[in-house]
Amino acid sequence: MSRSNRPPATAVSDDEVRALLDRYQCPVPFHAVRTRFLGNIASPISASPLDTVKALWGGELPDFESLDAINELLRVLIMGFWNRLARHQERNAPFRLTRLDILQTREGLAHISLIRREELDGFVEGLFGAKESLELPERAHRAMNALSEMRAIFDGLHELAGNPAKPVSADDISQTRRNIRELTKIGEREIHEVVLSCTRARRQLVSSAVTPKPSLH
Repeated sequence: MSRSNRPPATAVSDDEVRALLDRYQCPVPFHAVRTRFLGNIASPISASPLDTVKALWGGELPDFESLDAINELLRVLIMGFWNRLARHQERNAPFRLTRLDILQTREGLAHISLIRREELDGFVEGLFGAKESLELPERAHRAMNALSEMRAIFDGLHELAGNPAKPVSADDISQTRRNIRELTKIGEREIHEVVLSCTRARRQLVSSAVTPKPSLH
């Protein structure tokens, strides 16, 4: 199914998608599924939405009790969720990372840092797939470098906040919460630039730079 010739999106809520992923014990959390789908939508690699859905369960769809159950999964994840995310290929429809309250505790910082890291990992996985490098437009190349640095920051924050042996004051927590909010805005902007640049590149011939896949470890 080509990116430019999809059927209209069927309205599905985030809660409906979460419930379906939980029902079939998807090992990828919802927030990372969002960014993985978006990365694959933007990717210059030709891949079908169904293959991306299968990849959530390691390459094979989960077991279903009936044909109706299969059709429901395809309706929710592809006809609804995937096509809804595809709208972020437009400049006036920027993508937003998962919004949640950050508790003013070190556990709260560890939780949000992990989510942000998993969101960025999901975007990279969707964009690169099994490839170790891609030819990306220059703007997307720069954005991926920024996202790679941001991923390292969130990983470091998660490790620091999750280590009770490291002293963290109330002021530290308050300042880090503010920093995470700012980093979130920057990450959203850079993700949007990757999506827009790759979308333009599919529509016109542009100069590209070979971009190595960021390390997820």
